[in-house]
This record gives sequence, C-alpha cells and structure tokens, in this order.
Amino acid sequence: MFILGLTGSIGMGKSTAAAMFRAAGVRVHDSDAVVHALYRGAAAPLVEAAFPGTVRDGAVDRTALAARVIGDSAAMARLESLVHPLVRADRAAFLAAARAAGERIVVLDIPLLFETGAESEVDAVLLVTASQAVQKARIAARPGMTEEKLAAILARQMPESEKRRFADFRIDTSAGMEDTERQIGELLRKIGAAR
Repeated sequence: MFILGLTGSIGMGKSTAAAMFRAAGVRVHDSDAVVHALYRGAAAPLVEAAFPGTVRDGAVDRTALAARVIGDSAAMARLESLVHPLVRADRAAFLAAARAAGERIVVLDIPLLFETGAESEVDAVLLVTASQAVQKARIAARPGMTEEKLAAILARQMPESEKRRFADFRIDTSAGMEDTERQIGELLRKIGAAR
C-alpha cells in the first residue's frame, strides 16, 4: 500500500486537494477532522484537566482553548503532547483498516507533516502550494481570521521554501479547481504506474 502524505501551508488549497483525492476514490485520513472529533470525545477531559474552563457541555470550546494557547509556546506544546498521540493512534487504526481492505493508495492529510516528523510515516510527500497572492486572498476570506491568529499559525509552520525542498511531489492550486484536479489525476497515475 502506497502512503502519500499531504501537506501545505495555510491557504494553499490542501483541504480542496484532499476532497479531490476522496472524489477519485482514495481513502484520506484527515488529521484536522480527527482533532475536531477528539475535542468532542476522548481529548475533552484531558484538555479540561490541563486547561480548566476550556470544555463546555463535554466538548472543547475551541475559542476558549485558543485564547489560552495562542502565543504561548509552552501551552501549545502541552496541548500537542495530549492530542498528537491520540491522532497518531487514530492514524494507525486507519492504516490498518486500509491495508485490510486491500487499498493500493491512501492519503494522510497532515497540516504540520514536516514539523511533527510525520514524513517518516509515509512513502512520499505531496506539497500543495499556490502563489502568494492567491494564498493571501484565501486567508483573508477565512471567517474569524485575525492577524494574531495568522501569525501564530505561521510561526508553527516550516517556511514554504523548505517544504518545497523536502517534498517529493508538488501541486500548484493557483490556477483553480479544474487544473488542480488534473494535476491530482496525473499524480495518481504516476504513483499507480510506479507500484
């Protein structure tokens, strides 16, 4: 089974690319979606114990949690130490199920793939990228995005130039959906042919 790691900085089109892989019949493990589910389940009591007052009605209040951890590297590290092992366990279960089902290719959508060392868990890394102008426009269109929030997100991400050096494949989403879909189709054919 070929494991493709999918990553990209904020506003580059990673979520759109993940949706296109799904539409092409490829199973995708979405780390962000897993975190959302964990915040409504197994992670909630752990987060509440570490950051009292951040859980409401049994689920993590993301706004309250963000107020506690954004801009505080020690708090962010503490949160990650609670959540990342749960995400890794979910990812391992996903891979086991995909192998059992005989999948030929799967995608692991991991926002901080290089930053967390997850590249060692995949056969190749796909970096989704876009022009700076397109990235800025997409970020500006995000609801609730503030300068502080963006600065905190960017501070945790490896610079784009470094990601480009380390990635095995790149897809540029600047030219729109149809072009992105074409590039994904080409990549899947390339991976399929190489297997």
